[in-house]
Amino acid sequence: MADRIRIDGGLIVAYQDGEHRILRDGCIVIEGNEILYVGRRFDGTVNQVVDARGQLVTPGFINTHTHLSESPLDKSFIEDRGRRQFAMSGLVEMLPVRGAAIDPEGREASVDYSMVELIRTGTTTVMEIGGIGDYVADAAERAGLRAYIANAYRSGRWLTRDGKRVEYEWNEEAGLEGFRRAVEFIERIDGRANGRIKGFLSPAQVDTCTEELLRLSREASDSMGVPLALHVSQSVFEFDEMVQRHGLTPVEWLEQIGFLSERCILGHVILIAGSSWVQFAGDDLSILARHGASVAHCVWVFARRGIAMESFPRYLEAGVNMCLGTDTAPQSMIEALRWTAVIGKIMARDTQKATAADVFNAATLNAAKMLQRDDLGRIAPGAKADLLFWSLDTLFMVPVRDPIKNLVYSATPEDLRHVMIDGQWVQRDGKVLTCDERKACQALQFAGERMWAEMGPGDWAGRSADELSPQTFRPFEG
Repeated sequence: MADRIRIDGGLIVAYQDGEHRILRDGCIVIEGNEILYVGRRFDGTVNQVVDARGQLVTPGFINTHTHLSESPLDKSFIEDRGRRQFAMSGLVEMLPVRGAAIDPEGREASVDYSMVELIRTGTTTVMEIGGIGDYVADAAERAGLRAYIANAYRSGRWLTRDGKRVEYEWNEEAGLEGFRRAVEFIERIDGRANGRIKGFLSPAQVDTCTEELLRLSREASDSMGVPLALHVSQSVFEFDEMVQRHGLTPVEWLEQIGFLSERCILGHVILIAGSSWVQFAGDDLSILARHGASVAHCVWVFARRGIAMESFPRYLEAGVNMCLGTDTAPQSMIEALRWTAVIGKIMARDTQKATAADVFNAATLNAAKMLQRDDLGRIAPGAKADLLFWSLDTLFMVPVRDPIKNLVYSATPEDLRHVMIDGQWVQRDGKVLTCDERKACQALQFAGERMWAEMGPGDWAGRSADELSPQTFRPFEG
């Protein structure tokens, strides 16, 4: 028999009758990497007792959209900048420059930093879309994180040569070769680290992939039984391009070619038919709901550019399975919960929508449904022991009446005291045990300094970092 740990609460967000419920003064019993018992009292023998009185114990958060080898280096560069020519999107001008300037060591430093940041802010399961999947797998295994990893591929890329127009360059054979390598990668790493490391498929963007590539991806997703991710409806130029090509919205076209399924997790889907940003009639939400496709909503990457989903409550009401991701910096699910709730209320003009329950479910049960995992996102017998322990007596958490409201609207990373993943402690008393936080921060700073110095060659106009993203304040003189 594996060792048993009994955790005495406290407040426990326990799963019962298909929903989260608050269990007061109960206990959780863990055997190996799974939850054996949740309830009022456990009379069996245990090897260890953990006192979680005065704490809130929740399921770990499932972060469904990240780019770990790049996003930490968004900070201090991408903010406050946007070109109206591209409806404030940074996809065409800022991100390609940043991507071209990051060196291989910088990408690895970003991944190492991400392991610490994710754990410190509540992510226990992460979905990573990038290009250095083997390094991510190794880092996640060392850190103790549960990770779904995809090496992205595409048939072409967007670019601008003059800062005014978006153009596309195509290499369809490269896309097919990327797909083959992505499949081989999944076969190579899937199931590592006691099953914590798994793979999925991610053709990169709807406007940079051919119909053939997307059809092959859907077929492989079905045959391999893995999730299928795609960036969709994330910019005005993408939406307009797809309408010009097909006379359909991006979502309508995906339905037409048979791409959508319950395994699909679509990144963003923020500029849809009926959005004030595109002024194009249709009903994309009913299509998504009909096919059971999920949406990874990454609120901050758009909110910082003055763009908001219209609206998170509307998607829920249409029956779309809404999940949360971080995408950019900060890679904090605490922030994702809060901003999704607040901006959802603003866009709906209704304080009783985009509730704490809505966003908490999106970060747990909804994401587990998308992954087709009934052993994640909940505290229940048979579920994996992926747990977060929040202090209830700290400055930002008191007074406590409704702990989920306090977590969503008031919690900080400092309130997250302990993190357990797969039955193993990866954070105790606010300190990540499996990574060197100070070393990771130093390496990321050096990576940023190297990247900022190399901005010019990747920019259509050869501009420096300070020209692309001017400093907030001028230097002191004298």
